[in-house]
Amino acid sequence: MTLQVLVPLDGSECSSQALEYTLETFPDAVVTTIHVINPIESVYAVEAGGLPVAEEWYDNAQERASEIHEDAQEFADEYGVELDTATEVGKPARTMLEYADEHEIDQIVMGSHGRTGVERVVLGSVAESVVRRAQIPVTVVR
Repeated sequence: MTLQVLVPLDGSECSSQALEYTLETFPDAVVTTIHVINPIESVYAVEAGGLPVAEEWYDNAQERASEIHEDAQEFADEYGVELDTATEVGKPARTMLEYADEHEIDQIVMGSHGRTGVERVVLGSVAESVVRRAQIPVTVVR
């Protein structure tokens, strides 16, 4: 049976390193990248720019997710790997774990952190939540 590996991507350097680690460590695996659109970010958009910004928020988030997946595929092309991709909406840790369960993922490989500063303190560590709650192995790349 082929190993199924899930790699959460948020556009950060750490998530790119997690993808690189996955491609080098699991060359025969089926690799799925996932980007989770967090709806709480729409609240930040409203606070920062008002309702017109909020109306565009989801479209911008979807566009950003597409760019993240395209960049990942360009990188994976160097390894001769075709990635499966997923974009989901929800709380990142919970959504990643639900996706892993629903799609029979065997391993999660993720960056140690994506956010910095106040956002990380307010939102907590997604990697920490995934590690604590996962029923499958999780590798955290720094």
